[in-house]
Amino acid sequence: MGAVLPIALPGLSEEEIRRYARHLILPEVGLEGQKKLKAARVLAVGAGGLGSPLALYLAAAGVGTIGLVDFDVVDETNLHRQILFGSGDVGRPKLAAAAERLREMNPNVRIVPFEQRLTSENALEIVRDFDVVADGTDNFPTRYLVNDACVLAGKPNAYASVFRFEGQVSVFWAQKGPCYRCLYAEPPPPGLVPSCAEGGVLGVLPGLLGVMQATETLKLLLGVGEPLIGRLVLVDALSMRFRDLKIRKNPACAICGPNPTVTELIDYEAFCGAPALVSSSAMFGHAPEVTVEELKAMLERGDAFVLVDVREEREWAISDLAGSVKIPLGALPESLDKLSKDDDIVVYCRTGGRSGNAVQFLLEKGYDKSKNLVGGINQWAERIDPSLQRY
Repeated sequence: MGAVLPIALPGLSEEEIRRYARHLILPEVGLEGQKKLKAARVLAVGAGGLGSPLALYLAAAGVGTIGLVDFDVVDETNLHRQILFGSGDVGRPKLAAAAERLREMNPNVRIVPFEQRLTSENALEIVRDFDVVADGTDNFPTRYLVNDACVLAGKPNAYASVFRFEGQVSVFWAQKGPCYRCLYAEPPPPGLVPSCAEGGVLGVLPGLLGVMQATETLKLLLGVGEPLIGRLVLVDALSMRFRDLKIRKNPACAICGPNPTVTELIDYEAFCGAPALVSSSAMFGHAPEVTVEELKAMLERGDAFVLVDVREEREWAISDLAGSVKIPLGALPESLDKLSKDDDIVVYCRTGGRSGNAVQFLLEKGYDKSKNLVGGINQWAERIDPSLQRY
């Protein structure tokens, strides 16, 4: 079940033999297996919570070439889970910091950075040069893009995802079993599943799932054990329970079925119903917006409007805008009696995602004077009131 690797394997130096000694005495690895790892090429899509332990352990294991796809910079909020980075890396491009750390860990490993967004235009070109792709992304458009690129290129996809206290891991390889679309034929409606930035994640959880993802990757490269092809492992960290579910190839799968309707990479933002990195007006049905500067001017003029906070109660103690009506997003449908359709309404959350959903809902219910605060309370803290805590 191993991934396809070059026939001519590289040799190991004396230093490498000492470094990988505990691998070499494993019958399932041995000298030949370690040479396979040195010849291997793995693409990690995302250098965040999952990509950090994944890349660290692949580098430590001696995987010869590790590609990293990421275009973000290190933020303080990353540090509780993204163990590739330290406090001194805040503000640096993630790929520069990650490459430096990985080369320090193992100078024998070649790091290939792709400091760009993975798109339908470049994914196949990037993916085709690697033996295994490890998907550690945190959004549905990119997950479907990675899956489809792997199917079209014939590559195995070592997949993992995390949210709050739960995670899942599998290997999607259309040539030998189901793909991601076989399990999730359609993405969830936009806004139904919060991001980790909105819903939170236990810092250690990506470490647990990322290590499992790295384990599956190494098994594929070595051709040993029983990879998670056709199996999905669900992890509940609060109860520390693991469930192993069998998943089957979907004969009606749009990309890996016998009669595929997806034969090339498509517009995945449109497929998932929400463009990436655009304003909330584009993401949430052209809902009207208010910038933090405009809100400041409204407050200074004494304009009559209702400010609505749709964050969760646990977030109110971190930062707050005075005078706001507190209605968590999940409670909005049964709390409409707290609002009037005659009022101008400005809705905010942490960064503008949940409030965009709330405004769209309010508009559908006839609250026609509702607007979304662009960037949420974090942007207010950044641009207007630095005394407020960002999170």
